[in-house]
Amino acid sequence: MRALFQWGWVPAFAGMTMVAGAATPAHADQLWLGFYDHDATFADEKFESGQDIKAGWIGEPIEALSAIGRPAPHVLLSAALDGGTDYAAVGLNWKFGGTLYFRPGIGLSVNNGPDRAFSNGNRVDLGSKVTFEPEAAVGWRVSDRVAVEASWVHLSHATLFSKQNRGIDSLGVRLLFTLP
Repeated sequence: MRALFQWGWVPAFAGMTMVAGAATPAHADQLWLGFYDHDATFADEKFESGQDIKAGWIGEPIEALSAIGRPAPHVLLSAALDGGTDYAAVGLNWKFGGTLYFRPGIGLSVNNGPDRAFSNGNRVDLGSKVTFEPEAAVGWRVSDRVAVEASWVHLSHATLFSKQNRGIDSLGVRLLFTLP
């Protein structure tokens, strides 16, 4: 990508700014990988059980959205290791703090969960293939390029798409890597 800027005639592209004819990142994107408890709940009826592997991307803060705090876009992919519900989500998140920080977010997700699932006579499916994806993380920036977060991710549609709205939570830890 540096070659695109070597002549200095392109002022900015994809969050890059020109400094003495060389491209430098204004804020670098992050990639992350995490391990989560699937359907982490205190409810009597669990929807599913097992663990998830989640991976994601967090982009640079969006300057055009400064009125709502310059959120960063995110993408999340989740695979249930025990054959449960997998999903993909896109959304926005905000980061508050420095070395220690808080990162809330919200997104939309699509899932492959069952249309109808019952446990002990109770309906326990999500009720929709499309759900909201609120999340929150508490993190520690270990170095300029590495951070660790304790993270919660929730799927729910707030009874907007059907009367069934069981929801599902994941709790886990993720390792974030800032791209050069």
